Amino acid sequence: MNKLSLSAFAAGLVFSLGLLLSGMANPEKVLGFLDLFGNWDPSLALVMGGAIAVGLPLFTIAKKRTTSILGAPIQLPSKRDIDRRLILGSLAFGIGWGLAGFCPGPGIVAAGALKSGAFVFVLSMIGGMWAFRWLEKRHRPAN
Repeated sequence: MNKLSLSAFAAGLVFSLGLLLSGMANPEKVLGFLDLFGNWDPSLALVMGGAIAVGLPLFTIAKKRTTSILGAPIQLPSKRDIDRRLILGSLAFGIGWGLAGFCPGPGIVAAGALKSGAFVFVLSMIGGMWAFRWLEKRHRPAN
């Protein structure tokens, strides 16, 4: 296993453990955060705040570099437009998150922990990705 693969595995492992330990792979915890007018659980906001506190300085450093510490190219998104695709994608994400209590990372972690509802979510997510690619190909102008 090369250094890049090992570092990717380590990052994924730390991320997964963080999701499990913080309870973010538990859909009831997420739905409790989204229930503003019921029994609201603010712990997800603390997890998000912690992630921002860790990520912000690292992304600031990454913007100034062209390669990672291991020598891989750094490719940060450059598009900043708020367009129809972004809004519709955000709405689809939010609706799915609110209905299922999962987003992609925690859904995959929960499926790995053999939570049955997570399998339905992950299969639906894969189906949505497939449908998106199919629609993109149909609406892409011919060259």
